[in-house]
Amino acid sequence: AAPAAMKEAAKRAIDADVNQYAVTWGASALRAAIARRTRAYNDLAVDPEHEVTVTCGATEAMIAALLATLDPLDEALVFTPFYENYGPDCVLAGAVPRFVALRPPHWDFDPAELAAACGPRTRAILVNTPHNPTGKVFTRAELHVIADLCQERDLVAVTDEIYEYILYDGHAHVSLATLPGMAERTITISGLSKTWSATGWRIGWCLATEELTGAIRKVHDF
Repeated sequence: AAPAAMKEAAKRAIDADVNQYAVTWGASALRAAIARRTRAYNDLAVDPEHEVTVTCGATEAMIAALLATLDPLDEALVFTPFYENYGPDCVLAGAVPRFVALRPPHWDFDPAELAAACGPRTRAILVNTPHNPTGKVFTRAELHVIADLCQERDLVAVTDEIYEYILYDGHAHVSLATLPGMAERTITISGLSKTWSATGWRIGWCLATEELTGAIRKVHDF
């Protein structure tokens, strides 16, 4: 069940006829709440006015992010196995996915293989942590490898963190955007679906710099 307080708030909104269009990138109170939660849980400071975009679930957040940052024939690095939308999202954006294996039993990746997959047309890397379908939580050391590559090759990181509260014992969630040099080149995605048991509400969000957010909002709007 979704949290009682959230359901009661929704009922009050229905009774109060809060049923018209909000501002396209999300009601200001919701964006402010997302920013407060993100600072408290992720240790990530975002400006709710210029760096938060509410989307139709994390699914739309991902395609909006890729359409906003990738040009046709650009390449995006994608770890395998992957949530089923990532490959098609790249295709819809006109981009070419380049796959890098996560290998059992610990679902590690080879840093050399990751670097080798990054070519002159590579523009982005998709990171899903905690990971669907394996449950892997990327370690801080692994995220530093990804961050170093992003800064060396001028990549945008798009992180799907929808499972950020669902962790095995002994694991901690680290948002890639909190690593040095990554806030300005990371698009952080999450939403209500998993933690708040509200998949059908279709409320997700993108967190990014004002420059990246401007492009994401254009895609989202139109």
